[in-house]
Order: sequence, then structure tokens, then C-alpha cells
Amino acid sequence: MNKQLRCMWMRGGTSKAAYFLASDIPINVKQRDALLLRIMGSPDDRQIDGLGGADPLTSKVAIIGKSVTEDADVDFLFAQIGIDKPLVDTKPNCGNILAGVGPFAIERGLVKAGDPETRVRIRTVNTGTLVEAVIQTPGGEVQYEGTEAIDGVPGTAAPIAITFMDAAGSVCGSLLPTGHESDVIAGVSVTCIDNGMPVVVIAASDLGCTGYEGCKELESNSELRRRLEEIRFEAGRKMNLGDVSSAVIPKMALVAAPRAGGVISTRSFLPHKCHASIGVFGAVSVATACILPGSPAHALSHIAEGRSKRMRLEHPSGSFEIVMEVGGTKEAPVVERVGLIRTARALMDGKVRVPEEVGKFLPASDK
Repeated sequence: MNKQLRCMWMRGGTSKAAYFLASDIPINVKQRDALLLRIMGSPDDRQIDGLGGADPLTSKVAIIGKSVTEDADVDFLFAQIGIDKPLVDTKPNCGNILAGVGPFAIERGLVKAGDPETRVRIRTVNTGTLVEAVIQTPGGEVQYEGTEAIDGVPGTAAPIAITFMDAAGSVCGSLLPTGHESDVIAGVSVTCIDNGMPVVVIAASDLGCTGYEGCKELESNSELRRRLEEIRFEAGRKMNLGDVSSAVIPKMALVAAPRAGGVISTRSFLPHKCHASIGVFGAVSVATACILPGSPAHALSHIAEGRSKRMRLEHPSGSFEIVMEVGGTKEAPVVERVGLIRTARALMDGKVRVPEEVGKFLPASDK
């Protein structure tokens, strides 16, 4: 007999996820992972028997509950669900799915809505990063409609302003986990950086690419994929991540000089599939690499002078803009504050049916 679990299916930024209340999900990690894999239909390259869309951008889960700390309103655990492998990875964060956390928390009554907007303080359980999201709530209700457009999503929606309070080193322990602005790995100059997401930044030309190729062309390049994995495995060890052969981090980012008025052109990998745009935290890390004088990204980037910088990163489906406050000196810059605008939309609110084999793991109130 199928059990039922309340679920909200939401678009957050350029991704989609199943959003759940933490109180509805098993505390036991093995039971939790078995449940999430079954819900999403993994492992299966089509995820035909679950909610997943057979794409890394749509095979995601958000688990949200009241925060256990005083400096946040809610705690958010992100899970990247493997598609053809039984993998539930909760090491990385996801800034796109983060965009839906505030609206979900208000919709589920975890945070009381204000008028005309509501500030939601979010602690990302994966990394401990603190984030403030400003949600449009005229009349005390979440407003999804609006005029804000983000590349990679058709149409417009209400803006969600996100500010990262302490993202540097959130996964690896420091902004530059190797201690250097650049390292040579497998004969290639790279920057290993973690400003919310561990990323290995590489000049595309160093791997025989222009950096302007489409995703399918890059994914069909078997030699490129081999080289990226070779570099990723060694970088993972240098970044204090250990064996990353079954992990989705570090992400790999190829960079090239901008062609459409941005700061830099990017091609980001997840880690094996080319991202149609670029992840939020990945974008923050790449943008940070651009201001570091020793990084391969710095030599290719076009950065305006001044403390406050609007940094637009070009990607396969358009661009992604970040606002960054930079202190320190030109030789030793320091990122003091990072913010951006995302959008989100609730697509479905209902109950997902799960078979008895995993439904038995649900807390008693949800069976």
C-alpha cells in the first residue's frame, strides 16, 4: 500500500526540486536517502518511476525546518540526487534551490509573512552558510508574479534578493583551500576556490577549447571529459575533499574572455554534464576568482574599478549578475559581501505517493 508524503514542487532560479518539511522526513540518513531515491526515481537514466526529470538541474531535493540556531529562522538541507546511480549528495549547497526556501517557509507557516516584504534568515545545513532572502509578500502572501527576468528561465517573476553572509570556505574550510591563487594540476594552471561552492577554474584554451562551445559539443568531447575528471580527482584531494569519484564537487568551470559585455565567459560542469547556465554558488566562486591577480580567470576577465562591482558572468543561455563589495588592496583583494537576484515559483503542492518499502520509514504522522 502506498504511503503519502506532502511535497511542494518548486522552481528555484534555473533548477527545480521537491521541497519537504524536515519534520516529515526520516532522521536516519540511510532511511532518508532510500526514501528520496525512490521518490525521485533513481537509479534510472530516465527517472521514469519518480519525480526527477532525468537532468541534474531537476533531480534535487530541499528539506526545510525551523532553525536550531538563534541567528536563523529556518534550516535548509539540500540534496543532489543521482540519476543513474543511487547517490544522495548533501555535501554541496545549491543557490538556485535556495531561492525557493523563503517562499516555501512562508507557505508552510515556518515564517510569518510581513507586508509588503518578508526577510527570511536561512542557515544552509550543508555548509553552515548564513543567507538573508527578501521575499515579496504584499498583503501577507507570497507573490510569485513580477517583472524580474533571469536568463535560463522563460518569462518574468517576482524578485528574490539574496545576500550571502559568510560563504567563504563553507565546504573546504577556506576560500583558497590549497593556500594558493593558482596551482598546476595535471599540467594545467587552475584556481581551486570555495566561496560557497568548491570550484576548479580553468582557462578553456588550456584544455583545447574556445570556451564558447555549446553544452552538447563539450559533452561529446571524450578527451575533454577525461581531462576534466583527471584534474577534478587531484583537485579534490588538494581541496581537502578526499576521494571525489562519487561526489558532485568540486565543480569544474572553463573560462574565456567575455564576448557580450560581461566580466567573463563560463562553461560550468555538474561535474560531468555541462550546465545550461551556471549555479548560484558556482557563479560566486568564479566571480571571486576573477578578482584574484594570480588566477587564470583574472587574466581573462574585464572588471570595472571601484569597491562595488556589478559582475555579469556569461554562460550558454545568457548571463548571471552578481553584486560584490570588494575591499583590501589591488594586490590582495578581499570579498566582503556578495548579493544577487533570483526568482522562484511554486509549481505544485500536494502529496507524493511512496511504496511501502520506503514508506515504512516515514514519521508516524505522515503514514
